[in-house]
Amino acid sequence: MEAHSAGIGALVNHPAEETTRTMLQARGVDLSVHRASQLTPERLRWAELILVMEKHHRDAVLAMDPTARGKTFLLGHWTQTEIPDPYRRGDAAHAEALRLIEAAVEPWVHKLCC
Repeated sequence: MEAHSAGIGALVNHPAEETTRTMLQARGVDLSVHRASQLTPERLRWAELILVMEKHHRDAVLAMDPTARGKTFLLGHWTQTEIPDPYRRGDAAHAEALRLIEAAVEPWVHKLCC
């Protein structure tokens, strides 16, 4: 399996926000080399599965490539949860987003890997 990250409004080549890096570092995840990249139609065609955080992200993906409809889902699909972007919203918003992401990833891992 290969995974990539891209944004619909990415600050291209910028690192992850400091709060995010610190919280993930505490969990053993090093984002020091991560740089933001922009979602493109080519990336959408390459992907077999596209996971988005919020419904408006799915709308943006489908506006870019309507053929991605059958492979684009909310990360929180199995829990019917949207995950708000914590960018520039402080530690509490980042902690909540991380909690929601962790809860949303588990069902995907189970469905895709086991």
